Amino acid sequence: MEHLVDVVLMFEGDRQHVFRVLRGIKNRFGSTSELGLFAMEGAGLVAVEDPSRALLEERPQGGTGSVVVATVEGTRPLLVEVQALLARAYGNPRRVVSGMDPQRVALVLAVLERHLGFRLADMDAYFKLTGGVTVEDPAIDLGIALAAVSTLSGRAIPGDVVALGEIGLTGEVRRVGRVAERLQEAANLGFRRALTPLPTASEAALTVSVEVEGVRRVEDAVRILNLSPDNP
Repeated sequence: MEHLVDVVLMFEGDRQHVFRVLRGIKNRFGSTSELGLFAMEGAGLVAVEDPSRALLEERPQGGTGSVVVATVEGTRPLLVEVQALLARAYGNPRRVVSGMDPQRVALVLAVLERHLGFRLADMDAYFKLTGGVTVEDPAIDLGIALAAVSTLSGRAIPGDVVALGEIGLTGEVRRVGRVAERLQEAANLGFRRALTPLPTASEAALTVSVEVEGVRRVEDAVRILNLSPDNP
């Protein structure tokens, strides 16, 4: 049927959550990189004018295993909360992932075990993006890692910190696109610090009210946030 029509739109979202995401799968006359966020209310679907603020509205303060990540969905910068919970497994370890690619989570856990020395093979691991949204942006890698280390160490990530960066197999933190827009969105919501890959010269010259701390490797981010447990 897609070949017979000009536009194909898809609604995404868990029916148990209030938010729905509208994506363009096909658009013969324009871009498919746009995204809309709607809330299901008594009167029907209502457009969410400030998606980042809405998605972070119920974020717990001072909780472990939680970090905000600056992503880009379509052409829109979007701040989302990554939550992680790791606990001793009773039987076969479980890996439960909601809102992100399970293979990406598995890669990050492997990096933590190989390069930071955490023993995760005998632990249950639960990861989710709050709000019922789904994100494929590789910039969430650093958030996945920091949320996991936070829950392992029992140390909370400061509430004014936002993270972004792709993680390679050797533990390096790689650059992602549209950093300026991500940081501006974080500044608009009151975040004061951002952990990012080492900035380029143009990124270092950005004038945003967010303190940018460049990290070369995952362990650098863990050290800056003082998340390392005494006995990983």
